[in-house]
Amino acid sequence: MTIDPAPLLSLPAAERMQLVELLWDSLGDDLQNVPVPEWAIAEANRRRSDLLRDPGIALTYEEMWQRVSIQNNG
Repeated sequence: MTIDPAPLLSLPAAERMQLVELLWDSLGDDLQNVPVPEWAIAEANRRRSDLLRDPGIALTYEEMWQRVSIQNNG
């Protein structure tokens, strides 16, 4: 299947974001067929090992959202 991206890229940002969310959510129905690169698996394993070695490095839910808010609001 070939998709011409031009009409999609010309959509307003809010509509492109809706399209991204729709596509992203649809992947959940077919996760076993989503390829995961080796580097991503290695990074996930490294982070898991780090967390198991030192659980104190984890952020709480509140800390995570505070950091996201600071980064997005400057």
